Formats: sequence, structure tokens, C-alpha cells
Amino acid sequence: MKIITLHTRIDPAALRNHIRENLGRMFAEQRREKMHFEMSGEGNIIEISEPTLYGFLYKIEVNGSELDITRSEHWTDDVNSLTVESILNELIAAGKYGSDLLQEG
Repeated sequence: MKIITLHTRIDPAALRNHIRENLGRMFAEQRREKMHFEMSGEGNIIEISEPTLYGFLYKIEVNGSELDITRSEHWTDDVNSLTVESILNELIAAGKYGSDLLQEG
């Protein structure tokens, strides 16, 4: 699990939409190939999946100004996984969200 502390509290629906609007495009730009990502979840939970090749990828739980991110144990450390993780870090740290602390465990 990875824990990210943000500068401000975040609305889970706003973060879900932010990821939905940017993840696929940014992945295509960086990898030069398309992959279809789906966002789901309710309340403070955001789930990211890629149904064609991988299935469930990430679960993000929003707790005020903290994000608890769990990665699927089946989502291996291949180039696609590393690219998506890099993009998520960029999307979360960018703009109004900002982050100071990253813990992994």
C-alpha cells in the first residue's frame, strides 16, 4: 500500500473525474499505444481497471487529505504498470492537489 498526503482535502468524485479524463490520454502519449481504463467506485473509493488485459489495477481510498492506494497483486512491474503508476503520481501531485509525503508499505 502507498499512502500519499495531499496539501488540501480532496473530493473523491473530483479525483475520480480527474483520473478518468487524463489517464488514458497520458498513457497513449507516453507509451504510444492505447489502453482502455475504467474508473468506478462510490463514496470515498476509486477503483481503476483495464478489463481487456489486466482486470482490477488500483483501489484508491480518499481519507480527507490522505490517499491510501492499493495496487492489485496481479498487476506486475511491467512497462505498462510502471507507466500507469508514474501517471497517477503526476496526476495527484499536479495542480491543486499537490503532495508532500509518500509512504509505501
